[in-house]
Order: sequence, then structure tokens, then C-alpha cells
Amino acid sequence: MSQHVRSIFLVRHGRTSYNAAHRLQGQVDIPLDEVGRWQVERTGETLRELYVERRPDVTKRIVVASDLCRASATAHAFADPLELDVHLDPRVRERSFGEWDGTAVDELAERYPEDYRSWAEFRGGEMKYGAESKEAVGRRGVEAIHEWSALGDEHTDLFFFTHGAWISQTLQTLLGISAAFPDFASVLSMRNAHWVRLLPLDRSDGEVRWRLMEYNHGPAIADTPQWENPPLG
Repeated sequence: MSQHVRSIFLVRHGRTSYNAAHRLQGQVDIPLDEVGRWQVERTGETLRELYVERRPDVTKRIVVASDLCRASATAHAFADPLELDVHLDPRVRERSFGEWDGTAVDELAERYPEDYRSWAEFRGGEMKYGAESKEAVGRRGVEAIHEWSALGDEHTDLFFFTHGAWISQTLQTLLGISAAFPDFASVLSMRNAHWVRLLPLDRSDGEVRWRLMEYNHGPAIADTPQWENPPLG
């Protein structure tokens, strides 16, 4: 039986000014905005309460983040109070949309109506502009999950701090959804500073299958209007 961690968390970064303006971020290295910094503090607190303070049987935690600053800052909001190292891994960074990176969604729809519609319908219109393929994102995402998960054991939790499109495509690849529905995005992007939780199933043939236990889970306050309009200052 192969060695692996007890559970895996995939956490989306907090809000940025591009999120607020509905701009396609891709691999533009945009920082968290003020609301995003507040969100990741709440998410860090909740993750520590639910999955650190209440899990004394888990004695080790591995924290991995995208090398884009919005994701690494989200990781540090969770890891720093626990004095955990944050390991940066470029395989965990967001999907690149090529020439479309940084462009407002409304502008894309106006300038490239046919290609935008093709992208929105999962038919690949973005590929004409140098976007990274979904298959490539899924492959690098699953590779990172397999490698990092093998560094722990049943007393270890693994946390990835990453991006919406990366989470969506990596999950579809890991769970075999992309193979079953190659022309459809069955897993949509999560809200800012929300997370996924995966648990393993060890098969008798030695293979590990990962099961989706939580999706788009966030702090309780995320279900209120304060999530996008918090009391700042």
C-alpha cells in the first residue's frame, strides 16, 4: 500500500482588485486587495479551528502555495501563526490565458465575441490567444498532488493554496471527470478564500483514489453580505 497524507485541502486565494473588476487574472501576479487580506485572515482562522485545533491526531501539516503572490499571501495567513513553512511550487500556479491575461471579461466579449462564446461554452476559443491547455493544467496539478501527498502519512494533512481555474481543472483530472466529459467543465470555480477537502480511498490493488468531501466551503461569515463588504479600518 502506497504512503500518502491523511487529507488534502485545495484553498483558493482571497479577493484581488482584478476579481472585483471581473478581469481575467491568469498568471498576472496581482496582490490581494484590502478585502482579500481580510478574507484570508478569516479563512486562516477557520481552517486552524476546524482542522488543527480539533484534530490532535494530525501531528504534521505540509503547506504548498502557488508562486503567485495572491496565493502565497493566502497561505501565509494560515501558516504563519502555526510557524509552518510555505513551500512555493510553480506547478500550482493559475492557468495562463495568454494574451487574454489581465483583460476584463466584458472587454473580451466585445472584442472577440465568437472566441469568447467558444471559451464560455468550453469549446476552446481561448486557445487562439496562447492560453495554456486545460489538459496541461490538470497534468501539472495532479503531478504536484501525487508528489506532495507521498511526503506525508496518516498523521499528515496537506494544504495547497492556489487558484480557481487550477482547482477546477486539477479536480476534474484527478477524479477522472475530464476523461468522461472532455468538452465540458463539470467543476466550476470557487469563491475567493474557499476550499476543497479530499480524503483517500486505498484500494486492494495498491491504487489510491481521492474522494471529494467538501467543495466551495468557507467560513460562516462568507454566507453574509460582509464577505464582499467587510467592516474595514
